[in-house]
Amino acid sequence: MRLDELDRRIVAQLLENGRASYAQIGDAVGLSAPAVKRRVDRLRADGVITGFSAVVDPAALGWTTEAFIEIFCTGATSPEEIYASIRKHPEVVAAYTVSGDASALVHVRARDIQHLEQALERLRREDNITATKTAIVLSRLIGRPTDSPERPERPASHY
Repeated sequence: MRLDELDRRIVAQLLENGRASYAQIGDAVGLSAPAVKRRVDRLRADGVITGFSAVVDPAALGWTTEAFIEIFCTGATSPEEIYASIRKHPEVVAAYTVSGDASALVHVRARDIQHLEQALERLRREDNITATKTAIVLSRLIGRPTDSPERPERPASHY
């Protein structure tokens, strides 16, 4: 689906404040509340907007340690097989297949270094994972829900 400029501005408004009313969004983009609702409904039906969720500071929940783990798998392990191995680990908050030597890149959050080590050891015990390489995050410089040129830069969140 192709988005026009109004669609992009509506999406940018929702990224900035997912709790904004249709009237508030309409004021910002120059449409009536019913017109915004129609567009949001269409964006949802077309799969552009896939849902709404609360964005919570992980540190507020006690998850103050995060890392990126390169996963190396046996042979030609499929993305579905990698997914099956890592999805059951609650510390994994995102995962990607990547180019290069690694089979996948996994973003992990944990309470502390000890918890991270336990999660890493559980991941390493998966049958198709042969090796890992971990980089622990020292500070987050940018953390956006998605890239949007209409959204201004936000200050870094530190924990």
